[in-house]
Amino acid sequence: MTGADPIAQARAEIVRHGRSLFERGLATGSSGNLSILLDDGSMLLTPTDASLGGLEPDRIAHVTAEGAHVSGDLPSKEAFLHRAIYAARPHARGVVHLHATHSAAVSCMDGLDASDCLPPLTAYQVMKIGRLPLIPYHPPGDRSLAGRIAAIAVDHPAVLLANHGPIVAGASLRQAMNAIEELEESAKLFLLLRGVPTRPLDAGQIADLETRFGRANDR
Repeated sequence: MTGADPIAQARAEIVRHGRSLFERGLATGSSGNLSILLDDGSMLLTPTDASLGGLEPDRIAHVTAEGAHVSGDLPSKEAFLHRAIYAARPHARGVVHLHATHSAAVSCMDGLDASDCLPPLTAYQVMKIGRLPLIPYHPPGDRSLAGRIAAIAVDHPAVLLANHGPIVAGASLRQAMNAIEELEESAKLFLLLRGVPTRPLDAGQIADLETRFGRANDR
């Protein structure tokens, strides 16, 4: 609608996507957080200790580019992770962090390849996620994690936090949503196929997908 307030629209979008994640069991309790980066560099973010299923537009936190709280409830304690990813990925406008069951389960497994902890099982996994690095365990709210994420997010739109869950960036919140849902389904497939002979995509098939559709990191 012409003349609509972009902040109000973004708040409504966060509420809508948060409810969708909660109703489909991808977020439980008060876990998970979503954000949108606005054109002026400020950020809208889900509040601390808020259920994604019960968000209210006016209570979505609004913080300046410098991190000052402008309006709404206080932002998630993991706001600094979102900031680090936006700084590392200038084209990102949406970030989603979840504790979704299957990807969180993978994050707890021993012996993963930290440079890419999911085999390339499907074309859409390659197209939307690409390589999935694993970041070593940090306690929730540990700000030293920001530097680790920023260094990796430059080349990866999605990362997996050990014993925690995934965090994914996109050119829009909708794109980040689509990618993190693909990641969760890929993790589910990986767990279902444990102990079963599998046939991941090979280097040639991955290269062909990247030629046809571009690399996940470029989105």
